Amino acid sequence: MEYLKRTWCEIHLDHLYYNIKQLQETAQKKLMGIVKADAYGHGDVYTAKVLQQAGIDFFGVSNVNEALNLRQAGIQGEILVLGYTPVEMVQTLISNQITQTVHCTEYAKLLNLQISGSQTLKVHLKIDTGMNRIGFVQNQTADSTDEILALKALQALTICGIFTHFPCADSFDLQDAAFTQQQITYFNQLIERLNANHLYFEVIHTQNSAGIINYANSVCNYARAGIAMYGLNPSSDIKIDLKLKPVLSLKTVVTMVKQVPQGVDIGYGRTYHTSRPMKIATLPIGYADGYYRSFSNRADILLHGTRCKVVGRVCMDQLMIDVTHLEQVQLGDIATVIGMDGKECITADELAQLADTIHYEVVCSISKRVPRVYYQHGIEIGFLDHS
Repeated sequence: MEYLKRTWCEIHLDHLYYNIKQLQETAQKKLMGIVKADAYGHGDVYTAKVLQQAGIDFFGVSNVNEALNLRQAGIQGEILVLGYTPVEMVQTLISNQITQTVHCTEYAKLLNLQISGSQTLKVHLKIDTGMNRIGFVQNQTADSTDEILALKALQALTICGIFTHFPCADSFDLQDAAFTQQQITYFNQLIERLNANHLYFEVIHTQNSAGIINYANSVCNYARAGIAMYGLNPSSDIKIDLKLKPVLSLKTVVTMVKQVPQGVDIGYGRTYHTSRPMKIATLPIGYADGYYRSFSNRADILLHGTRCKVVGRVCMDQLMIDVTHLEQVQLGDIATVIGMDGKECITADELAQLADTIHYEVVCSISKRVPRVYYQHGIEIGFLDHS
């Protein structure tokens, strides 16, 4: 298939399917597939189709445009917007059968005012049990039971779900673990009080990927599968090693090989000075592709199954690596930025540590101009190229 073979991602859909099955077995409940941010950089439509093949019929997105992209691609099932939608777009939500998160009474009332006639909007209630981002507050000193029960008077809203979010379910620090357990307690107490007042929910969900692995909650009938679907562990603190398979690899090619003498400078700012004669290869990947400038003079890239150090500053569209230790390097050779090459592997976690961030950001930062090439059963089945 024809795509720009400059820098590209390879997305292995068999790995995605395998990871989903591992999470389904662990969660022992229905999964909501989180495909926000273009499925964490993997491509939301291809991802959602594999999720459907695995029996998932509920999808979580960040905003209404992401939801519409799924609908326009023919994705059926429930779609929940986890974030904010302007109230003026309520008709778009209703006509496309998109469920909206409601995080406070003011927002609920504004949505209700926008709906006329017999139309209704399906909503999930977001409960803030300690993250202090958005949601109806439920903790040791605040009880949102009455505030939520008052929402039943808003006839245009159909309350069908309720959820909270764990900010540190990926940590085994004693204080963090106690905090998460307390969140579960606050949330479950709220559900009990609402049920006692005859408010019930079709969908109840608290667990993110880390929560699925570390914190069971029998009150819930759904769990939100995010980063783990893509083969990346939420953290090193996990109770169960699911042997997840990374779905994404990032590749590029050699565009030039040159010999440079001792005592010369390489790249912008002259940050690398050769201490010996060297062989340098140039690769067409840079920070505009999502490969951070902070990897300059620090990160490795795989070539011929061997680690090669990035030398000089990462440019917008190119970078240089030291290939002095390799005998045969020529134009067109494939280099691996993330993924396996022979017995060597560079993970998103490794790059995240160099950048003092998390692997979520590394994969989400790979830019749209990098084609996503999709493989199933070892066969290339399609690609997305926005360049």
